[in-house]
This record gives sequence, C-alpha cells and structure tokens, in this order.
Amino acid sequence: MPQHMSRHTAEFKISSFCSGGDCVEVGMLQGGVVAVRDTKEGARELRFSSTEWASFVAGIKQGAFEAR
Repeated sequence: MPQHMSRHTAEFKISSFCSGGDCVEVGMLQGGVVAVRDTKEGARELRFSSTEWASFVAGIKQGAFEAR
C-alpha cells in the first residue's frame, strides 16, 4: 500500500464495465482489507477481509451469483 494511504482511506478504482454513473468502486485498505462503495454514496462503504473478498470473487468466477 502506498505510504500516503491511511488505514481509513483507499484509492478506489471503478469497474471497467461501468457506464452511466451507476457503478461500484473497490479500494484496498491497510492490512488487506477491501473496501467497496457505490459511486453515488461515496461516504458509505462496505469492508471485507482479504479472505472474504477472495471467496466472493471465486464465487463470481464460478457463476454462483448468476440470475436464474
């Protein structure tokens, strides 16, 4: 993590699939914590451990969240 980032701030990245402003941003915090927020609600974020995030990403890749 760059030294200018504190435990409570992250450099958020927007998905390359974003269009129209209704997007999700993801940022890394100190200690491997992953922060996720809506671009319209930047002050509010969800935080996940690196293990939780890895499980979520694996689930996405396996199609666990596909609409049925």
